[in-house]
Amino acid sequence: MRLSVLDQSPISEGSTGAQALRNTLDLARLADELGYHRYWVAEHHGGPMLASASPEALIGPIAAATERIRVGSGGVMLPHYSPLKVAETFTILAALYPGRIDLGLGRAAGTDPMTTFALQRDRREPSPDDFPQQLAELLAYFDDSLSADHPFARLAPVLPGRPELPAPWLLGSSPQSAIWAAELGLPYAFADFINAEGAENAALYRQRFVPARELQQPMTAVAAWVLCAPSDEEAQHLATSSQMTLRLLRRGELIPVPPPEKAVVFLAREGEREGKWTGGAAPARRGIVGDPAAVRAGIEELADRYRAEEVIVVTITHDHAARRRSYELLAQVFG
Repeated sequence: MRLSVLDQSPISEGSTGAQALRNTLDLARLADELGYHRYWVAEHHGGPMLASASPEALIGPIAAATERIRVGSGGVMLPHYSPLKVAETFTILAALYPGRIDLGLGRAAGTDPMTTFALQRDRREPSPDDFPQQLAELLAYFDDSLSADHPFARLAPVLPGRPELPAPWLLGSSPQSAIWAAELGLPYAFADFINAEGAENAALYRQRFVPARELQQPMTAVAAWVLCAPSDEEAQHLATSSQMTLRLLRRGELIPVPPPEKAVVFLAREGEREGKWTGGAAPARRGIVGDPAAVRAGIEELADRYRAEEVIVVTITHDHAARRRSYELLAQVFG
């Protein structure tokens, strides 16, 4: 089983987005040194908690700052973009860092409706929901498979980074995304930290998989929210920061990542006790929180349930040093 990283570039209370982005580069270097397989950066817009608004802008600096690890998007939210522009951007990255660039693709907005509208170039009306057509067009650019009479056919052979191409993945948390990934012969990354009931979707993906391109067998990764510390008590304490942000998120309130000391007071007022994530049961979303032995057991159970070849770890703490240590402990316990 491979271990990888999904970084949302969390912004801590009292810090800045600029520092969060510098922390991303620092964590990527560490992940490379520790032997993680890939490092993906997310796409979120218009909020005070996550600085990862532009994965394509981060991938190049991360790849330049590292030596071995694969680097990619987790993911590019395709409805915001022209498929041609995404194809051009990622073939350039693939040319500069051959064999190391992944293109994870998602359908979600990554933000609220008003910010989604602000991201549109044409604001006369909401953009159409044509993700399957966008995805097919993007893959056709890579495969150079547009029909000869297609108006865009001449664009595929002149993608600027050819012959290098990124490795496409489909990201999702629903049965429909599993079906799309299977029918297109794409690797599939399931967001367990968004939908903890996704093992059935992973099974659906394997059942419906059609070989395509270089992928002859289904390939599944599962992304999970994980926090590891030397003791379970410390891990649960650190996790209160995310407990607080998730509780407020359900009310539509977005805040920077608070320190645990502030979160503990907030949760006590709300009647939610510290330590609720013991055994992996997170409020509204799944989390694997604890000491190294407990976290290893939780990750292995998760991978077995999804029959996943890879687990992609999402970790958010107020203190960047605690986040670094979580990934260090995880690498050690699986070493």
